[in-house]
Amino acid sequence: MTRRSISFLFALFLLLSTASAEKKAKYVFYFITDGTGVNTILGAEMYNAAKKGVIGREPFFMTQFPVVSMASTYSFDSGVTDSAASGTALATGVKTKNGAVGVKDDLTTPVTSVAAWAKEAGMRVGVATSVPVNHATPAAFFAHNGKRSDYYGIGADMVSSGFDFYGGAEVKDHYDAKKHPGQPDIYDELRKNGYTLAFGVEDFKAKAGKAEKLVLLQDTLRLNPASGTFSIPYAIEAREGELRIEDILLCEIDFLMKDNDNGFFLMNEIGGKVDWACHAQDAATAFAEVAAVDRCIKIAYDFYLQHPDETLIVLTADHETGGLVLAEDDIYALNLKVLENQRVSMDGFSARLRSMKEKAGKNVTWEMAQQALKECYGFWDTVEITPDEEKMLKETHTRSFADGAQEVKNEYSANLALADLAKRIINKKALVSWRTKGHSAGLVPVFAIGCGSEAFQGFNDNALIPKKIAKAAGYTIPRQ
Repeated sequence: MTRRSISFLFALFLLLSTASAEKKAKYVFYFITDGTGVNTILGAEMYNAAKKGVIGREPFFMTQFPVVSMASTYSFDSGVTDSAASGTALATGVKTKNGAVGVKDDLTTPVTSVAAWAKEAGMRVGVATSVPVNHATPAAFFAHNGKRSDYYGIGADMVSSGFDFYGGAEVKDHYDAKKHPGQPDIYDELRKNGYTLAFGVEDFKAKAGKAEKLVLLQDTLRLNPASGTFSIPYAIEAREGELRIEDILLCEIDFLMKDNDNGFFLMNEIGGKVDWACHAQDAATAFAEVAAVDRCIKIAYDFYLQHPDETLIVLTADHETGGLVLAEDDIYALNLKVLENQRVSMDGFSARLRSMKEKAGKNVTWEMAQQALKECYGFWDTVEITPDEEKMLKETHTRSFADGAQEVKNEYSANLALADLAKRIINKKALVSWRTKGHSAGLVPVFAIGCGSEAFQGFNDNALIPKKIAKAAGYTIPRQ
């Protein structure tokens, strides 16, 4: 080979390398699974294996991505973040104080998100979640508020954002005459500003074709009696025809691809209710939610296969919740298969007990409660209950249905004591334990594939992730 040939090949290599390096992600999937630490995913994988009688892991789709990394999550003012501060870091690249969304640590100065940068670059933009749209994590992508609890104010920021698609359970406090006298319904304001509201998948299909901007919510608002909050059902107990996070994601992709030449930025908090289950220390429910997250990842991956050179998929979490430990009582074993007997969330079981109480009043007998425990947890039938455990269950049954019975509270729900005890018993039999009902500073996973995914190799911090996404997609990152 001549020197001229070698020079030509070297120049060609440099040209191809430069072209590859300059390739930008046209389609960005930014997924957040709330409250999901490394052990949350590992536990769910080991549970899947245990159901097949195997010790080890049955890997999820996401854990087989070429980039498997981790990230720290501390906030501006605390080693243990809340969802508002972590959401802001993940959205804007700016650390702020716990409780604040889309503002600096002075709680006033607004900062813009990677979603806004994408919109500025001409992308279609969607923000969605499995919980209310104006909850802290999704809110960080469009709102600017020093108080995450100001749901009405955050909802109002949806109106002015100009994003193309929103999806979730509801817009919490969209109208409250007592808290906000004289203020309009956020749903009405969205409509006035060009948004079409669709309630459920069938309504979406009927309206999406003519809609310029769209908000997808539940077709029938499902009130979780244990929390007083409207939310999409937990995956462990979802019934046929109910809105699932997979449905929201499919609608989001479909709408963002409509009349789309420039590409899209899609944020979806696909694991919003992993956090809720971990606040409740409900292992079986949390693992079922993680499985739902992975089904969403498979949907995105199928899209990636159609556009492999133009798509970037990134999944991370805003923080770990619950301090999940895959061990109990110094026993060198796990018994995760027993969780297969749990058929409802703790909230769902508590709702069933409340329904029994409404119908029978004080006459909810031990035998009635025992039958519910058999049907929902497999106790006595397939899960052995010791005499001491049965005694505790009987005593707790009496307290749960007495006048003025106190309920057991966590971040998002309050449950009858009998429901809480049933959950604790099956957790103990599974040999898993929890350290807290709140958040921890534990590391969270980062999974990535596609155009620019190599940037997520190595250790990440949450505030670096949106900047890496913006660089991979060619968005302009403002100084803020």
